[in-house]
Parts: sequence; C-alpha cells; structure tokens
Amino acid sequence: MLRRHFLSAASLSAVAPASSLQAQAWPTGRVTIIVPFPAGAATDITGRVVADRLGQMWGQAVVVDNKGGGNGLPAAEAAAKSKPDGLTIFLTSAMTQAVNPALYDKLPYDPVADFEPITRFGTSPFVVLVRADSPIRTLAELTALLKAEPGKHNFGAGALPARIASELYRQLAGVDALYIGYKSNPQAFPDLLNGQLTFMVIDTINGKLQIDRGAMRGLAVTLPQRESRLAMVPSAAEAGLPDFQIWTWTGFYAPKGTPGELVARLNRDIVAACQDPQVLARLDTMGSTPSTTTPEEFAAFTRAEMTRWGDIIRRGNIKLE
Repeated sequence: MLRRHFLSAASLSAVAPASSLQAQAWPTGRVTIIVPFPAGAATDITGRVVADRLGQMWGQAVVVDNKGGGNGLPAAEAAAKSKPDGLTIFLTSAMTQAVNPALYDKLPYDPVADFEPITRFGTSPFVVLVRADSPIRTLAELTALLKAEPGKHNFGAGALPARIASELYRQLAGVDALYIGYKSNPQAFPDLLNGQLTFMVIDTINGKLQIDRGAMRGLAVTLPQRESRLAMVPSAAEAGLPDFQIWTWTGFYAPKGTPGELVARLNRDIVAACQDPQVLARLDTMGSTPSTTTPEEFAAFTRAEMTRWGDIIRRGNIKLE
C-alpha cells in the first residue's frame, strides 16, 4: 500500500507542469524589488511598507533595490533583464511605463513586451505646493504672480510625472516659469523652502508629508473634487482651473517570461499584503490607498495610460532637456 502511494505521488509529480511546481516551492531565496527612485521618494516609502509585509508572509528577506536617476531607464532595463523566476520584481510608476515611451525615441526596454503585469499598487493625484510662509495663499494668486512677472520664477521636479503635471499647470494657466530639474522630488524641497523655487507640483504622498509637518502649503489638488486626506486643500475646479486634472500611479511588474503561476501567486500575495489592516493603516498615514487589480486588468490599464500620458506630452510639445 505504501509502495502504491509512493508510485502515485511520483506519477503526479512527473506530469505536473514544471512551472506549477516552481510556484509551489517559491520563493526559494531573497526577493528583490527594484524601484526606479532614490530612498525617500513616494514609491520607495509606500513600497517598503508592502515589502515588509511580504517578507513576513514569505518567510524570506524582501529587499528594496533603489536604482534612482536616468528617468528610470537603468532600473527598468535591469528589471527587464532579470531572471524570470519571481525573485526580482519591478515596482515602478507611470514614469517608466507610460511617460518615457512618449519622450524617448528609443528605450533600452519595452514597457509592454519586456514585462508581465502583476497588479497596480495605487493611484495618486498631484498637489500644488508653496512654502508655508509664502504670501501666496491660492492658486489664483500664484497664477496672477507668474503672469505679472513672466520668466522670473522657478518651479522644480524630480520625477518626470511631476514635471509633466507642472507643465500642464503652466500651459492651462498660461504662465511663464522656468523649470529646474532634480534627481527626485524630495531633493527639490530645500530650494522651495529657501525661495529658489516659487512652487512645485508633486505627488500627494510627499506633498501631504510636507503639509502635515507645517513646512508647505497646498494650493490645489489635481482632481475635480477634494482629496479626502488633504481635505483643507481645494480641488482644481474649486481653485479656478477645472481642466487641471492629472494623476500618477504605481504598480508591480515581473520580467517577461515569468511563469503564469508565479505571476498569479505574486498577484495574490501582493493584493493580500495591501489589504492587511496594519499595512492599510500605515499607508493611510502617508495619504496612500491601494487600488489593486488582476494582472489582466493591469495590462489593459498600462496600455491605456501610455495613450493618456502620451497625448498630454505631445499636446504640450514637452521635450527632454
């Protein structure tokens, strides 16, 4: 009887797809999450919260590998060329998957062909910021100042989506201001505080942190209605610029060729981690709420976002400098 049981199990193992067995045994070691931003950026901050929970779930170390700079090209290329065994995941944003394709004639990676979508992580509008002691108290006042003194004021951004959101404001408001680039959004904060920058348009996660600590003032969020976690900040419509609607997003991808069973496992576990009450509470304090999807939904979302961001970039004739 024992021999028959052994033979039966062996037969099942022989016919089971290798990828199914791989998914059952996974993870076999440390999992690396590549992030195309430096430590302290919004995607890094929220990603580490989920990474901590995944490490607990998997009983394996989950490390965040920050590959900031180069508009995310080095990080995306590294992720695309990683071994498709589920041990390397790419947590990125609209920058690498939807913005770069419209700005670069040639990329060292293909945002669709080189990746397996796992799940969207979250979406986030932008917020227009000035320093807390600025005499500018409304978006209308900022617009009036920039129109009265064309070319005399600077704005800054690190991540490309924040730059494009800033450019969209400049176009819609019809103002003339000079762009200063940084390696990340947080690196621009000192210059906003010391007056070198007049305003910034950045993600609400980093924006909320600065508003909550009393360093900066929010003039508008880029939504048709107020953002619940920044309830004191007017919506773009309330601020007098109703067409100023734009938001970024983050999501998890695996290298192309990662077995479907592993992608499904990653999706299931990441979604579960995002629904964990302690994770939700920590993300809530940062102004982030997960909005996860199936892999199929995320694939369709990625394609749609490539079109949306591409249209904004082409309409504004935005070029890399």
